[in-house]
Amino acid sequence: MENKNINIIAHIIRQCDTKAAFLTIKTEDHWQLFGGYSPETIDQTNPILSGSKSGTYNLDIDTSRHIFFKLQTKTEQGIIAEKHLPMKGGYNFRDLGGMESKNKKTIKWGKIFRSDDLQNLLPDDIIYLASIPINAIADLRTQGESKQAPDKLPPSVRRIYPLSITSGNLSPERITSYLGRDDMDTMMMDMNRSFVTEPDCLENFRILFHILQDKTNLPLLYHCSAGKDRAGMATALILFSLGIPEQTIIQDYMLSRKYLAGKYSMIIKKYPQTKPLFTVKPEYLKAGIDQIKKDHKTIDAFLTKTLNVDIHKMQHIYLE
Repeated sequence: MENKNINIIAHIIRQCDTKAAFLTIKTEDHWQLFGGYSPETIDQTNPILSGSKSGTYNLDIDTSRHIFFKLQTKTEQGIIAEKHLPMKGGYNFRDLGGMESKNKKTIKWGKIFRSDDLQNLLPDDIIYLASIPINAIADLRTQGESKQAPDKLPPSVRRIYPLSITSGNLSPERITSYLGRDDMDTMMMDMNRSFVTEPDCLENFRILFHILQDKTNLPLLYHCSAGKDRAGMATALILFSLGIPEQTIIQDYMLSRKYLAGKYSMIIKKYPQTKPLFTVKPEYLKAGIDQIKKDHKTIDAFLTKTLNVDIHKMQHIYLE
């Protein structure tokens, strides 16, 4: 049986309000779906669900816990889980798992997560994150942001890493300071360039990769305020280190537009000119990527020589 990227034909979707789970699948082969609380403990003797056609199927599972699934067809098999985590008190919570690298390997599910701020998490959100279980948090916000909106953390968290990146600060004071500017798009592109040029940004991304290369920190969640700028660049750099194609990285970056819809609607309604601050456009991230290529010739050179990334180690830890 081939171990293709099963994530191309199947997706797990969780509803944020109820955490109900659904399988969406596109295949005409007979298939079986198995589940477990970790990829290693999936019970392959008793399928949760089986079928022989495409469709969307409700999954009768424990909604309070994160679950990993193994999907098996006649020709393919693989681990799947939800890409977008069902947080009532959050918007942009995502698992980096499931993406396919240039060498046809897949990012493991349940190892690296990204998100927006954590201060509005509800009790069932925290229980859910603890069931993963999230072990370490890397907070990319400034000290002021973290103090103003402290994280609500699941009891599973054993390590907290404050990595203060000033660029990308969306505190009310910083937003107010932008009012009256008519070059918001240019400012967002400059911000992404600063992520890969300013010494404090480089140092914090260097530390983040050091944390990622220590398996005792996993599963790890890193976040900023919206989960799109500082966390967006962090995600792009992580994905580049794992050999994910640039087009896929841009597509993943653009998902923040979908998941953040509604989070900042009241601010945008009051200050329409600030809309670029609360969304993503391909040119924002591309500005940072192009700056890396201009300064370092290749992304890999930047990762290895400037951020001290052991690319082989990253791919050994996170790809399968």
